[in-house]
This record gives sequence, C-alpha cells and structure tokens, in this order.
Amino acid sequence: MLVGALGVSVVGRVAYGQTMLAMPPTPLLPPSLQDGADHVAGNGVPSWAGADGPVLVEDGIKRYERGAPGHNAGVSGTVTVYQFEDATGAQAAFDYLRKSAPYVVRNGVSVVIGSLKGSSSSSEAVLRTVETGLPKVGGPKGLSPLLPTYLPGQGLEKDSVRYALGPVGYQAMGGVLPAEIIGFDKAAEVVTAKYAGRGTLTLLLYPTPQIAGDHGRQIEAEMNRQGSAAGTVKLRREGPLVLMTTGAWNAADAQKTIEGIHLRSEVTWNKPVPPEFHAEVRKTVSLLSSILIFCGLGALAAIVLGLFFGGGRAAIRVMQGKPAASEPEFLRIDLSGRPAKIHSELPGAER
Repeated sequence: MLVGALGVSVVGRVAYGQTMLAMPPTPLLPPSLQDGADHVAGNGVPSWAGADGPVLVEDGIKRYERGAPGHNAGVSGTVTVYQFEDATGAQAAFDYLRKSAPYVVRNGVSVVIGSLKGSSSSSEAVLRTVETGLPKVGGPKGLSPLLPTYLPGQGLEKDSVRYALGPVGYQAMGGVLPAEIIGFDKAAEVVTAKYAGRGTLTLLLYPTPQIAGDHGRQIEAEMNRQGSAAGTVKLRREGPLVLMTTGAWNAADAQKTIEGIHLRSEVTWNKPVPPEFHAEVRKTVSLLSSILIFCGLGALAAIVLGLFFGGGRAAIRVMQGKPAASEPEFLRIDLSGRPAKIHSELPGAER
C-alpha cells in the first residue's frame, strides 16, 4: 500500500506541474570500474586536479569519475573520465591533458585518461569498454571544433597541434602571443601547430569580422614590437579568421601557407558570443523593425488620405448633380489662330 500510495502521489504532483522528475546522469565508467576504494565521482573540478584545475574550468568541465579495474582484469592503475559542456571544451582539454598520461583520448564531450599497468591487450580491453559506455551528446554541443581542420596537412607535426579556448590553457600550452591581446573574453578560439623545418602557424577564429579586425590590429602591433625575435611573421585576416606565421619560416613558404587557407561554408559557432555582439544584433533588429513599421504606417496613411480626398471630391460632384467621375481635362496650345470652342460640363452650355 505504501508503494502504491507513493506512486499515486508522485503522478498527481507531476500532473499538476508541482514536481519535475529528473533522471540521474549516465555513469561515465562501466560497473566493472565502479567497485573499490579508488572509485570517486562528482561535479566540477576533482580534488586531485591541482594545476590542471583552472584549465579544466576554463574548458567547461561538467563532471568527472575515476575508478580502478578489478583484480580479475589483469591490469592495475586508474581510469579517469572528464565530461565537458561541449566538444570544443573537450578538444581543448584533450590537447592540454595528453601530456599527463600514456593514454589520453577524446570521445565526443568526454576525455578519457588511462594510467594502467599490465598487458597491452588487457589495458586496451578496459579502455575500449570505457569508451563504448560513454554518454553520447548530439546537436551543436557534440560538434567538434572546425578551426583545427584548417591547418594545412603538408609538413604538419600532428603532436604539436594545440587548441585553446582561454588564456590559462593557451599559455600553459606554449602560445606564441600574449594571451591578453587575443580576445578570449570575446569568445576567441585559437589553434597553434608546428611544421617540420619551418615554424609555427597560429589560427584565431572570432565571432565576427569586426572583432577579428580589432584584435588583428593588436596582434600586428605586438609583432612589430617583437621585431626579428618573432622570426618570419606573415599576418592575414579573412573575415573572422586571423592567420599568422612565426619562427623559422621561409618568407615565400609562409606567405603561400597563409594565403592558401580560406574559410569554408561549413563554419559554425556553438559558443556563446560576447554580450556586445548580442546588443548590436538587437539594435539592428530594432532599427529594421522601426523602419518597417514606419513604412507600413506611411502606406496606410496614403491609402486613407486617398480614399478621403477622392471620396470627398466624388461626393461633392454628386451633390452638384454631376457624375462622380469626370473625364480628364487637358490644356493645349492652338497655334492655328482660330478661336476654339469652350466646353462646359453643363448640358447645353456649349458656345
């Protein structure tokens, strides 16, 4: 009876909108890694994060879970999973964390870190089980960042690619620019990569071309200040994208590289844009709405005035015994020298 009464109570409360039932989040680790004293889970930054904590917060960490394989798995150690708000944050955290463990992989919005000892086949089996059971996130939050895909493949040192969403992670991963001039507060994205026998290529993506232009000028001023210490600097902007080379590039290769990178139509933005951008959009919408309303009222006023004056003129003609509509009258110049007849609208008045 207790269970039945409780069930009716909950259903009744939900029916009247008094309570919202929420399902618990899907575990990040499979049951085989949830047993034992090493298992811990929580929201936000874990207690063991240390210096990694600010970077994880910057990248939008949502929750975490850590566990150890059972004694029968044939391996020892721990497996840690960090889940982020979206795939862009997970990519930035992956590029930062992959230096900290022999096994680091990104799967959607999650980053898996394996610190395991034992046979390679057993370790791979454990990690494969973890990756298979990770929660899947669809929609814009599940889309991988497109900025790293703009890096040219020829000569690229793949292990050098570093994607960053904030100043802490960017500086920790050895960015070549002062973080304060990049514009991370304007939702900038940055990717840096090294090219064999050349130098470093930096790509910066902004929400709008205007923001890109503002920070592109700051970057140009900083490169001029650094002078030859920055190496071969070639800078170009295309819409919201800023491209720059630094280091031991050949001048011709550097110019060719940045001129060969172009925005593609599939560029999307799934990060919150700065408040001032929203304000400008609202101002533009408000202005266009006001213009449309003004034009509509003007057209309506013209119709009303036309009906008023036209109808009034027709009514006056009817009251005078004339037809409501009149034939158009034309003025003409008669150069023949003969007198012209005068026409009147009244019957019999011709003379």
